[in-house]
Amino acid sequence: MAMQHVVKVDEGRPAADGRPSVGPTYRSAFARDGFPAPVPGLESCYDIFRMAVEKYPNNRMLGRREIVDGKAGAYVWKTYKEVFGIANKIGNSIRSHGLTKGSRCGIYGANSPEWIITMEACNAHGIYCVPLYDTLGAGAIEFILCHAEVEIAFAEEKKVQELLKTFPKSTEFLKTIVSFGNVTQEQKEEVSKYGLSIYSWDEFLSLAGDQEFDLPVKQKTDICTIMYTSGTTGDPKGVLISNASIISLIAGVDRLLNSVNERLEETDVYMSYLPLAHIFDRVVEELFMFHGASIGFWRGDVKLLVEDIGVLKPTILCAVPRVLDRIFSGLQAKISAGGFIKSTMFSLAYKFKQFRMMRGAKHNEAAAICDKVVFSKVKEGLGGNVRVILSGAAPLATHVEEYLRVVTCAHVLQGYGLTETCAGSFVSLPNQMSMIGTVGPPVPNIDARLESVPEMNYDALASTPRGEICIKGETLFSGYYRREDLTQEVLVDGWFHTGDIGEWQPDGSMKIIDRKKNIFKLSQGEYVAVENLENIYGVVSAIDSIWVYGNSFESFLVAVVNPNKEALESWAEGNGISGDFEALCENPKAKEYILGELSKTGKEKKLKGFEFIRAVHLDPVPFDMERDLITPTYKRKRPQLLKYYQGIIDNMYKSAK
Repeated sequence: MAMQHVVKVDEGRPAADGRPSVGPTYRSAFARDGFPAPVPGLESCYDIFRMAVEKYPNNRMLGRREIVDGKAGAYVWKTYKEVFGIANKIGNSIRSHGLTKGSRCGIYGANSPEWIITMEACNAHGIYCVPLYDTLGAGAIEFILCHAEVEIAFAEEKKVQELLKTFPKSTEFLKTIVSFGNVTQEQKEEVSKYGLSIYSWDEFLSLAGDQEFDLPVKQKTDICTIMYTSGTTGDPKGVLISNASIISLIAGVDRLLNSVNERLEETDVYMSYLPLAHIFDRVVEELFMFHGASIGFWRGDVKLLVEDIGVLKPTILCAVPRVLDRIFSGLQAKISAGGFIKSTMFSLAYKFKQFRMMRGAKHNEAAAICDKVVFSKVKEGLGGNVRVILSGAAPLATHVEEYLRVVTCAHVLQGYGLTETCAGSFVSLPNQMSMIGTVGPPVPNIDARLESVPEMNYDALASTPRGEICIKGETLFSGYYRREDLTQEVLVDGWFHTGDIGEWQPDGSMKIIDRKKNIFKLSQGEYVAVENLENIYGVVSAIDSIWVYGNSFESFLVAVVNPNKEALESWAEGNGISGDFEALCENPKAKEYILGELSKTGKEKKLKGFEFIRAVHLDPVPFDMERDLITPTYKRKRPQLLKYYQGIIDNMYKSAK
């Protein structure tokens, strides 16, 4: 294979000693002469900030919209130097409460300047920053506070109440609470019952007075943050991220951006809205600080996000597919509402530019006139300055990715990584239309290879290599906190096993095609790769979401489906069936209709007989985090789904026999 975007650094090897075969090891072609050298003086995350303050003291660092008479106005900024002064005070106040290097500090709330300031105070003193976030589900906040033995917790004003709900259990370790805003008299009384102290942000700022604490020496191997990830099974896992992970990730992403002529400048502006509690946003913000660039914060309401973007005018936008899907649908609706002439013009311009880009033209040279007359309106809708849109966290639908590449006048790049790999491990390259639907080649700071998964018939040494994606490099995590057993399962000889199944493309890109964990045998001994089936059935337009279930005691599959409301109602109307959406979901005829639609797709995709769904239950309420059925990145939590729908599953099996 002429994999032009990667270089081979090691041969594959056949299966031996009960270990499956592995394919060759590849790295980015941008690292053919080695990975980026370390930056002198850059030993820890704190150094990223410290060096930026020295180099760019008066650059705008953190901004938020000023609220005047209840209306949001312009962005108001704090410079690097100003932020440094505040972080210094917060650091001294934290130390005055007895925390030292290696102590744990929780941060809980939507992204804000205070979030970053607290994080930098922790970085300065070698204190582990432990982000807390709601979407891990009920009880998770308490679990993390206790598991990480958090001594001080900072929280957005409206989250302070949530922290108090973890009493008395969390008070074994937790001694201090600091609000990013104010605290109420009731909160003070509640907290003092347990012998804790609570402060408003302003009170805490001046707490240490003139006391100055020396900064400890920090090493690259020191942990800087413990990020808890919502495993699809069991308790959240605390991923230990070291200074080295973040520093080498930044060096790699920087090398990549420079290699494709999209280097970051101090004039760049970033919109901070994806949770800082997740690794994706955290490392991007670190990268922006490394360059002395500016970070503006959203107001915390997804309905107002596009308006915030319009005011901030960011140059780089990170997004998750849910947000990009929303932008895509919004654009589609606007265009069809624009009347026949406008929408005809749009689709002609789209076809022309898309054709030129497919033939290899760069997006900014493919159709200058179309950009000027038609697509500039789309660009203005995102503030007018966006040059790179980076999508991560979950797969982006191919049609959405292609559409945005054509109409936004920006590079749309899809990345792939895990908390354990410190976010971006693969990212697609600008102007490579052939990379649509892939996550691109490896970032120039890791080695990657595939490991065969024989029970799923994935062979890493085949002519089209497929297998579990394994990653090695400085960016890897240092283990799961207090779970050596889980660490050893996924880290073998320095290779991290991601659990995702990938397929190398002829140009050196990686395509994610499946997930390893979700395989089981039916009673007749046939293996079922359930993730794959859900992706196939997921395209049926009459359904919004599907969870497929089977086990080794049964010979066939059943499913719980969230039907598409419009589709089901129009089917009912056409067939003279009355009742509201809830009633339709109970109707046996509706179940037959959905089963028929699933079978049609199964036949089209030439599925095997045992892969067909034999019974369905229609739930009008979408799978949600409230019932703990999905993770924050919308992955299905299979054990929880089974627990929740157990009675329904049993009935489906009984009645289908």
